[in-house]
Amino acid sequence: MDFAEMTIRQLGAVLALRSEFFFIIFAVVVVAAVVIGHLAREKRRKQLTAWAAASNLSFEPGKNNQLDGRFPLFKCLRRGHSRYGYNLISGHWQGRKMWAFDYHYVTGSGKNRQTHRFSAVIVRSTVPLKGLLIRPEGLFDKITEFFGYDDLDFESAEFSRRFYVKADDRRWAYDVLHPLTIEFLLDSPTFTMQLDPIHAIAYRSGTFSPDEFAQAAGVVSGLLDRMPDHLVSQQGRARSTPAGYAGPASGGDGQVTG
Repeated sequence: MDFAEMTIRQLGAVLALRSEFFFIIFAVVVVAAVVIGHLAREKRRKQLTAWAAASNLSFEPGKNNQLDGRFPLFKCLRRGHSRYGYNLISGHWQGRKMWAFDYHYVTGSGKNRQTHRFSAVIVRSTVPLKGLLIRPEGLFDKITEFFGYDDLDFESAEFSRRFYVKADDRRWAYDVLHPLTIEFLLDSPTFTMQLDPIHAIAYRSGTFSPDEFAQAAGVVSGLLDRMPDHLVSQQGRARSTPAGYAGPASGGDGQVTG
C-alpha cells in the first residue's frame, strides 16, 4: 500500500467519523426540538385549562372535526384539507355564546405539503347580522386597488389605510362601522374578523395565549356591543335563525359538540 492510498483511506475514515458525528448531532437536535415542542404544548394546554376554569368555560383538548360544517360561511375554516379544531373552549362570554379554539389544516401534498395552524374566537350575536369582512390591509390589496378592485373607504384615513373591508351590504357596513366603532377597532389588538348572519369570528395566524383569546373575544364583543340602536331596533332580537341560513347543525344555543 503506497502513501497516497493510505492517505485516501485515512481521509475516508475521517469523513465517515465526521458524517456519523453530524448525524448524531442532527438526531439530538431533532429529538430536543420534539421534546421542547411537546413540553410547550402541554404548558399551554394547562394554561388554557386554567383560564377556561377561571372564566367558567368548558375545555375539550381533543380533535373536533365539525367546526367547518357548523360554521360553513367562515372561509378560514374551509381552507385546505385534513381540517380540524382542537383545544375547544366554549361557554358564555359577556352574555353571548362563545367558542374559542385552535385550528389545523393542510395545503398541498408531497414536497409541497404545508401544515397551517391558527387560533380563533367565534361569538354568537343577539341580533341578525350581514356578511362583513374586516382584516389588516396588505400590499396585494393596494395593488388590486390600483386596478379598480377597491374595498370600502371611511372618513377615518387611518382606518381605511390599516383595514381592508368588504361587505354584502355596503350601507349596512357603514352603519355598523360608525366613528365610535372605528375608534374602538383602531385602539384594539388587530385580528381578521368576519360576520355571518348570526356569528362573528376573530382570528389570526399562530396560536393564542389565554390573554390573546380574551383579547379576541373582547374585540368581537366590543364590535357587537357598538351596533347602532337603529339597526338593533330595525332587525330585532335574533330569536330564530335568519331566513336562508342553515346554521350550525346543533342545539338551540348553537353549541358545537363531538
